[in-house]
Amino acid sequence: MTTPQIEIQIIASLVAIACAIPGVFLVLRKMAMISDAISHAILPGIVVGFLITQSLNSPFLIILAALTGLLTVVLVELINKTKLVKEDAAIGLVFPALFSIGVIIISRNVSNIHIDTDAVLMGELAFAPFNRLVISGVDIGPQNAWVMAVILLINLTFTVVFFKELKLSTFDKGLAASLGFAPAFLNYVLMGTVSVTTVGAFDAVGAILVVALMIAPASAAYLLTDELKKMIWISVLIGVFAAISGYWLARFLDASISGSMATMCGIIFLAVFIVSPQRGLLSILIRKRRQKIEFAQMTLVIHLFNHSGNNDDIEERRIDHLNKHLAWDKPFSDKLLHLSLKSNIIEINNDVIEITAKGLQFVRAAENLVSSKYHPEFETLRKEFIIFTD
Repeated sequence: MTTPQIEIQIIASLVAIACAIPGVFLVLRKMAMISDAISHAILPGIVVGFLITQSLNSPFLIILAALTGLLTVVLVELINKTKLVKEDAAIGLVFPALFSIGVIIISRNVSNIHIDTDAVLMGELAFAPFNRLVISGVDIGPQNAWVMAVILLINLTFTVVFFKELKLSTFDKGLAASLGFAPAFLNYVLMGTVSVTTVGAFDAVGAILVVALMIAPASAAYLLTDELKKMIWISVLIGVFAAISGYWLARFLDASISGSMATMCGIIFLAVFIVSPQRGLLSILIRKRRQKIEFAQMTLVIHLFNHSGNNDDIEERRIDHLNKHLAWDKPFSDKLLHLSLKSNIIEINNDVIEITAKGLQFVRAAENLVSSKYHPEFETLRKEFIIFTD
């Protein structure tokens, strides 16, 4: 690999890590769309900063953009507090207005420079290594890498120092307020870090990739764990993997680097969405199928129990009557009988189904489960009485 290729991947990885840390809290606070709003709404701050300083490298741009991001949050909350519209509608009202103002200023005053609308949305990582940081005549690397390293340090420091407060205000604002943690202040500081991160990555990766790296890895991590610290680590790892793999995908396809990285974010999230052990689509389908069988077996043994001990009820226990009485199709009832026989909760004699002693224990456990809506020994009951595999 050439030096520019390595530097591009380093910059992308720094952006991914810096975005992943606040992104976790945005996802947990159900504020994912606010990142999209901020990434677009800071445009007028960048443009005004450029008009004042006539430089794209001035730190004044970051300050004004961060303030514009905070203005976005304040306006959204003010509109939301009126209770006339919901938060998503408030976001949809605020950020298009601010973004449009930025686009108008660009088109009238600075349309011939680097911050045109295409660069704002897509960015161009391929040019990032050519924007060097030179101090006293010494080239110390790409400017974007140093900017993102500083922003990453800020995000990391804020998260580590205020981790307990962030965690509490994220999951229980009322308790955080009662303990004096000032959740509103923490929220504004968090939004400030989101704004600074967004504008820091703006020049290199553009608005679209910022949103993708801030939300997609955190959302995927949310599907993989319930522990906050693990969620942050997983989000960081997914973001870095998406950034590096996206770069090589772009080289293979000869396509946009930022677009390929955003695509990898989407692909990774889709994969996790499907195969996540606890919350994935496949696990949900398997769980529903298992619950259907569990309920059917409970229904079967209770039905047998209610019609056992009386010769007049033999017809109710016949296999052919089972499909009619319980409205099960034959393939499902055959499979259910097979699994129930394997579990030893029933036995079949001359096409008549009889409940076993183990089945009677299952009835008592099932009745407890149905009556209490939760059975503390249900996992044990499941392992003892219910078999799912053929």
